[in-house]
Amino acid sequence: LFHLTEDFTPNLALFIRQLWLQSIKPFDRILDGHLRNLPDMMVSDFNAQRLFLQTIPMRILLTICLLLTLSACLSTRPSNLSNVCHMFEERRSWYKAAQRTEDRWGVPVPVTMAFIHQESSFHSRARPDRTRLLWVIPWKRPSTARGYAQALDSTWADYQRETGNSRARRSSFADAVDFIGWYNAHSLRRSNIALYDARNLYLAYHDGHTGFNRGTWQDKPWLQEVAATVQSNTGRYAAQYATCREDLGKSWFWRLFT
Repeated sequence: LFHLTEDFTPNLALFIRQLWLQSIKPFDRILDGHLRNLPDMMVSDFNAQRLFLQTIPMRILLTICLLLTLSACLSTRPSNLSNVCHMFEERRSWYKAAQRTEDRWGVPVPVTMAFIHQESSFHSRARPDRTRLLWVIPWKRPSTARGYAQALDSTWADYQRETGNSRARRSSFADAVDFIGWYNAHSLRRSNIALYDARNLYLAYHDGHTGFNRGTWQDKPWLQEVAATVQSNTGRYAAQYATCREDLGKSWFWRLFT
């Protein structure tokens, strides 16, 4: 891995090496002062340790840099957010996670994907924009919403407690779609909303089940427009998904020969 990093990013490797060597220079000077009074055999051992200090830590730093780079690449969004088939082709793990949600909670895959499209545009670490103090100074965020599903701290804690998934992360796609399935399953039970009714599911998702049942969304024309957009995206995703679902369900071995 270290040699791959050096070949792939030679300038970065050189920079990190020079930075590390500069940082250990003071220790070198202290070590040289003690070596003058030691036997040759011990001097040899100390020099070996010095060589280790100069090489191994640098390799560790380069490896960390490479892993961070790979992590950044994996967290990027698919190239075509308007086509669910293209997204699933690029992120096969997303298809499997969305299908598991449908199997577990009964929420159709197109509904789940339309929710995430609306909530975060498939940004894993999305958060609401900060408010502005005196129209200029960045201030507090309007809510604790975070991640693919824009789940609030309190609602996410309820999900973790009820499902036993205490390690769930809002930046994980698999956890986020499972959360959406869990919440919409509650909407069916508490508000009698069909699991294919993306518009009303989204209204309950935004205003909460109590708010939906009271009709708080009726005084929010902007929210009704957003919910209509979610319904429209669900319809588009459903039409696309019908054309690729069978192929997506095939194993990688089968796809090699088709």
